[in-house]
Amino acid sequence: MPQLAGIPVTTTATPAPLLQLRGIEKRFVQPVDVAGRIANLLGANNRAAVVHAVAGVDLDVRAGEVIGVVGESGCGKSTLGRVIADISPATEGEVSYQGKRLQDMTAPERRAYALGVQMIFQNPMASLNPRMRVLDIIGEAPVVHGIVPAAKKTEYVGGLMRQVGLDPDYAQRYPHQFSGGQRQRIGIARALALKPRLIVCDEAVAALDVSIQAQVLNLFLELRREFDLTYLFISHNLGVVGHVSDRVVIMYLGRVVEVAPTDVVFNRPNHPYTQALLAELPTLETTRRAYQPIKGELPSPLRPPTGCSFHPRCPHAMPRCAAELPALRTLADGHASACHLNDLPSNAASA
Repeated sequence: MPQLAGIPVTTTATPAPLLQLRGIEKRFVQPVDVAGRIANLLGANNRAAVVHAVAGVDLDVRAGEVIGVVGESGCGKSTLGRVIADISPATEGEVSYQGKRLQDMTAPERRAYALGVQMIFQNPMASLNPRMRVLDIIGEAPVVHGIVPAAKKTEYVGGLMRQVGLDPDYAQRYPHQFSGGQRQRIGIARALALKPRLIVCDEAVAALDVSIQAQVLNLFLELRREFDLTYLFISHNLGVVGHVSDRVVIMYLGRVVEVAPTDVVFNRPNHPYTQALLAELPTLETTRRAYQPIKGELPSPLRPPTGCSFHPRCPHAMPRCAAELPALRTLADGHASACHLNDLPSNAASA
């Protein structure tokens, strides 16, 4: 143990992140079809269509925290969630789990990763097999993976159903016999059945009524405390994310444009896109308010703008924004933003 002036000093290393993403890219390529190839022989210039769904994302997820990922539809947040859950492998970049890269893992380690990272999907009706009873929807995977013996499946599923607020007597029913909120609870129980450490929640409350949303969000918080879970909570609604998240990641057209603790995002947003999203949030204030939606539409990922992707819609755009991609720059501890405005003398001093 090191000493300072004869006094022992205890050094504590920062724990390694549970999950690390480095340079994650995901591209979807649609090759030229037969007609297009024939046309190319006659002088056409048809090329394969490439969609850059995720374009160079770096992120550390610490054990026990809840990270909210926010952005408009088409920003790549759901694709990022599928990459993390290993449903859709990354085109480029590295995913590390508990300090080890996926490509370096042995078969047992890869299996542990597959079980340790689970996903809850947006549409509970579409994600549940309509021909299976709830008993099998929740209990099949833990039996297959040896987490529970087949003889104890009913008891195991009943305990999970109680934890998510469902009556175990409903285990013999089919998904269509439940309400939307109940079906989402079944999806949560299915994810919990494999005893994961990280759960990716992809718009997990978007399809529910507002009153049911509150119940499911509170359930997420209760399960986090009970099982020491880590969440990646994907949503287009900053208000929902602010209720459950410790940190917020703002994505735009496949890139992270701002990362900060939740209170910083809501009280001191830096990126113009984050500010625009907050300006659209409904409030309970009775004072008159001028509603100003974000100008324009999200550009196509087939042909993203040059430079900063947000510059065609940004009220503060400069000539540099159209020519140069801004780097994700650290402004303070835990707060980073990708905006050229931070390089101006006045903003640099305030940052």
